[in-house]
Amino acid sequence: MRIDFTQGNVERKLWAFSIPMLVSVMFQQIYNIADSMIAGRFAGEDALAAVGASYPITMLFIAVAMGSNIGCSVVISQAFGARDYVRMKTAVTTTYIACAVLSVVLSVAGFLTSGPLLRMIQTPENIFADGQLYLNIYIGGVTFLFLYNICTGIFNAMGDSRTPLIFLIFSSVGNIILDLWFVIGFKAGVAGVAWATFIAQGASSLLSLLVLVLRLRQIPTEGKVPLFSGMMLRKIVVVAVPSILQQSFISVGNMFIQTLVNGFGSAVIAGYSAAIKLNTFAITSFTTLASGLSTFVAQNVGAGQLDRVRRGFVAGVVMAVCVAAPFFVAYFFLSGPMVEMFMENGGSAEALLAGQTFLRIVAPFYFVILIKLMADGVLRGSGAMSWFMVATFTDLVLRVVLAYVLSIPFGMGSVGIWSSWPIGWTVSAVMSLVFYIAGVWKRKAL
Repeated sequence: MRIDFTQGNVERKLWAFSIPMLVSVMFQQIYNIADSMIAGRFAGEDALAAVGASYPITMLFIAVAMGSNIGCSVVISQAFGARDYVRMKTAVTTTYIACAVLSVVLSVAGFLTSGPLLRMIQTPENIFADGQLYLNIYIGGVTFLFLYNICTGIFNAMGDSRTPLIFLIFSSVGNIILDLWFVIGFKAGVAGVAWATFIAQGASSLLSLLVLVLRLRQIPTEGKVPLFSGMMLRKIVVVAVPSILQQSFISVGNMFIQTLVNGFGSAVIAGYSAAIKLNTFAITSFTTLASGLSTFVAQNVGAGQLDRVRRGFVAGVVMAVCVAAPFFVAYFFLSGPMVEMFMENGGSAEALLAGQTFLRIVAPFYFVILIKLMADGVLRGSGAMSWFMVATFTDLVLRVVLAYVLSIPFGMGSVGIWSSWPIGWTVSAVMSLVFYIAGVWKRKAL
């Protein structure tokens, strides 16, 4: 089912489009959480720490894939909104060619640098070997990661958020079953967790590609559709590169923060690994809603209907608040049981305290960061990428600098690291909201 955002009730269409996307990302995060949970409960605290230490590095690859997803989605949405199906199909094939090359380059680079990167973030020796093993298997599936994200971006650009949901449910359930089979049945430990993700994601991405090809063939076009366009690639890059930089800088920032965390030992690493997976669940949910809003904005910009954008922003904020409320309640009031889910026999006291403290500090500020993400959705959908980058990089720089300053010179330890999140979120949220209210997105669209 494809949704045309350029006409009809704004709120109803955004909800109809966003709910499948939200359910989809929830399934994705559930199986990411299951990876860590199964590793921690059935392979031990060190296995949980090894997966967690690798996490900011794997996020670098995810960052590039997600940025590519956003870049192609915005350009294809604009072509779809303008009913220019030849341009839309050229954008699709151009994206696939470019991302195929990029994924191969990143895979080679990843294999060559996995060890040095883990050394750089000062991964403790007792978890280093498992961390590198997990990372290398994960890197082997980077092409599948790109393929799935690009397919999802194209489906969403055409207003179809249900098809990606079906494939995500298939991948998530398959991943969890394989996790249990490899880790409990074969005692494969961290390697089993990695291979489960590799196989499940690979199968889902190939099926997504098959369905997408069949779907595109049903859209009639006149004349021959060019398979590659340098001009189209430049348009995609204009949107994708800032998004990739945003995600990559966040990942690099997380690597610096992981370096700090690693200095407190494997118990704190394990607690942080559990808490950051839960936090990522919440933030990714908000980001998904913002991506849906970007598609809405892009279609309406392509159709020249800018008045609908403001209503879309308000509807997006309302949706995000509804999603944030249960995360806040669970993480703030039930932080202990949430972290314990990841620990074998309840976990060590130090690991539990680290995870609980992180969640209780950041959870109240979900209602702040969601405002930034929704404003970013408007900026990104309209193509106002420079403003989007300013607010995002401000958040990142503040969080990294404050994590170091508060934890070491101010002597706050790990609590200082956790406290950097709310400050960075608040400052960047104010900036993004000011940019939205000032109408920079409208001037860019015009």
